[in-house]
Amino acid sequence: MICPLCQQSTTWEGNPWRPFCSERCQVTDLGTWVMEQYRIPGPSLTMEQTVLESSDRQDRTDST
Repeated sequence: MICPLCQQSTTWEGNPWRPFCSERCQVTDLGTWVMEQYRIPGPSLTMEQTVLESSDRQDRTDST
């Protein structure tokens, strides 16, 4: 199989870092996720902001 990060050939069986070829590639990939550098193409989602805004509107309605 091919390491998804460095494209080097690697084995599945007996490889504790699979699907990566080494611990270095595994940790590098994890760091990319942690830094939020992987993106799925498409419009930005603003779900959190929308939920907060609707909650604020509900609070104002309840207090009047």
